[in-house]
Amino acid sequence: MAEAITRIGQDQGQELAQVNAQDAGFRTAPNNIEVEQALLGAILVNNDAYYRVSDFLLPAHFFEPLHQNIYKVAQDMIRATKTANPVTIKTFLPAEDMVGNITVGQYLARLASEATTIINAEDYGRSIYDLSTRRSLVSIGEDMVNIAYDAPVDLPPTSQIEDAERRLFELAENGRTDTGFRAFSTAMNSALDMAAAAYQREGGLSGIATGLGSLDQMMGGLQPSDLIILAGRPAMGKTSLATNIATNIALAYRGDVETDGSPKSMEGGVVGFFSLEMSAEQLATRIVSEQSEVSSSKIRRGEISEADFTKLTICSNEMQKIPLYIDETGGISIAQLAARARRLKRQKGLDVMIVDYIQLMQGSSKNAGNRVQEITEITTGLKALCKELNVPIIALSQLSRQVESRDDKRPQLADLRESGSIEQDADVVLFVYREEYYIQNKEPKAGTEEWFTWDEQLRQARGKAEIIIGKQRHGPTGAVRLAFQAEFTRFTDLVDDDHIPDRHE
Repeated sequence: MAEAITRIGQDQGQELAQVNAQDAGFRTAPNNIEVEQALLGAILVNNDAYYRVSDFLLPAHFFEPLHQNIYKVAQDMIRATKTANPVTIKTFLPAEDMVGNITVGQYLARLASEATTIINAEDYGRSIYDLSTRRSLVSIGEDMVNIAYDAPVDLPPTSQIEDAERRLFELAENGRTDTGFRAFSTAMNSALDMAAAAYQREGGLSGIATGLGSLDQMMGGLQPSDLIILAGRPAMGKTSLATNIATNIALAYRGDVETDGSPKSMEGGVVGFFSLEMSAEQLATRIVSEQSEVSSSKIRRGEISEADFTKLTICSNEMQKIPLYIDETGGISIAQLAARARRLKRQKGLDVMIVDYIQLMQGSSKNAGNRVQEITEITTGLKALCKELNVPIIALSQLSRQVESRDDKRPQLADLRESGSIEQDADVVLFVYREEYYIQNKEPKAGTEEWFTWDEQLRQARGKAEIIIGKQRHGPTGAVRLAFQAEFTRFTDLVDDDHIPDRHE
């Protein structure tokens, strides 16, 4: 290869490929040295060529290690507003090392002298990128074959399939199968981009708006890669709040297309809803009831008027195309859930994911019978999936019964059921609390003094709910008051009486 790389004339690429194949004795990984040389030569002659490939081409995409180093040095110099040419960059390379019968310094000069034009720079860059992707596919394929032949006893085929699917997803999304260390400057630029997007976005939120203004103000929206636990006792309205948020986000969706053809959300987002408790039809009934303001109990019993049916029809027609996707598989495992989420993101896009609820998921067979370890595995897997997909995941959770034994029924972090890992892995923990539910179940004998006191308390609590932020890594904790319309299973922002406009009879 050392001899072939010096032949930058008419047959350089073919010569190098032949030498590689002869030296190795088997098929070489997909590569095209001639294209790499052409692109590097174009960049060294005219640095503008770099900007035609900089948004997608990395040094690691080059096949030849020397070319990786040349591109990396040129990249750093151009980003520092310096000129990258054979004279300036050889200082940062082992210029006296030999490449065949010439030095690296002479090789750089020859790359530049035989460069043609920058017109085809982007095509060259795409070719290098595609060949790098094919090499990664070869690597994944080889690993699949080798592991399948020599799989250990405790590795089921489904685990290998899920791992292969994960690696393929990462390759499709990022162009590489490993992330490794990131320079602080790269992370800082990403943070500044997020701040700029928040400044420009309606409402000034850095994350995705839930549609509940008071909650968004406390959280800044739903943040990418955050695991958000939404917990509460039965009948508090966990699923209702989750469906409200999902519908608000999907209804607000306004999309665009990236340069590579993948979907991009400008406002709102694409929502994936894993409903382990209710069927898709039950969930749809709740959502349609919420949006049309027709009682869900009336819909189920068929006690709707012609006017109600008209509202349902109009509402369903308007919501036909919202990007809300429901998976109703019961008892799904974290590995299956991750595989389906990756598939949804690749095919339709994915901005927010909701899981209803954690305790209905299954862990792997190795933790079967130990529920604490299963929950730990599930929450750890959900947090890893948040980071992998770069989307917020809202995971619903039950609370332990010890809440009921206290005078103050407001939930606390210690009430999270079955595992401390839920609290540990979560970035945000939200509790749903409706005092009305507890008051109405303590009705005293009618006509007594206690009854009048109870009635006053019930009237003050009726239609109101609290969302308690018990934990938030990047923001304050506290409580947010919302309105709750039980007949429509809908949460909305609470308007206090002193903010209500004058009523005109």
